Amino acid sequence: MAAAALDNANPTILSASQLPTRQKRSAPRNGPDCRYSDLIFAKPSYMSRPFLQDDDIRYQDDTAAAVAWSRFGAGSGASAEDDLSAEPIDEQEIYDLISSITDPEHPVSLGQLSVVNLPDIHITPSPALGVPSPNTIVQVTVELTPTVTHCSLATVLGLGVRVRLEQVLPPNYRVEVICKENSHSQDDQVNKQLSDKERVAAALENDSLRSVLDKMLESCLEN
Repeated sequence: MAAAALDNANPTILSASQLPTRQKRSAPRNGPDCRYSDLIFAKPSYMSRPFLQDDDIRYQDDTAAAVAWSRFGAGSGASAEDDLSAEPIDEQEIYDLISSITDPEHPVSLGQLSVVNLPDIHITPSPALGVPSPNTIVQVTVELTPTVTHCSLATVLGLGVRVRLEQVLPPNYRVEVICKENSHSQDDQVNKQLSDKERVAAALENDSLRSVLDKMLESCLEN
């Protein structure tokens, strides 16, 4: 029996290095342009021990430790209440959660196929407002771009993204997955299927489909 034809036999594939990542703090420079940094950032003489009482020294050390602890976190064992550096879930984090999902046709990720793209992830209220309270409903909308407009697996792709996010996001987060406008010849129909909770629930009870989704999400557990 001949294998089923692929919707897109030759998709454009990005390398892992081309995918968007969160910018890391830049490392201190040690070149000629910072040769005087020891002098510029040296502690003033009045902060040195000969000028400080014991209580002042203890306060200084405790304050420095608190600042460092709050800036870099208390470690993986810290509670949410204790973590002074808690940050809201933003678009990059959502992207990181779903970009590693494996495409059902090709052995590469949805990020590499540009099915999911960072600019097409929207969060309301904006993460820029800070960490929302557990009682605040947060809407996460992901717009998918199938590799071809006649993609027969668009609904499966959407289900994979939805299942992934609903598995890991807090209970006050609501997930909406749609096809980006004009990215699919039947985007209205696909969007209706993905937004219909009863259809989604029924689809997830299908053993064959569930097996496909589980295979797609295996790569997420490896990251």
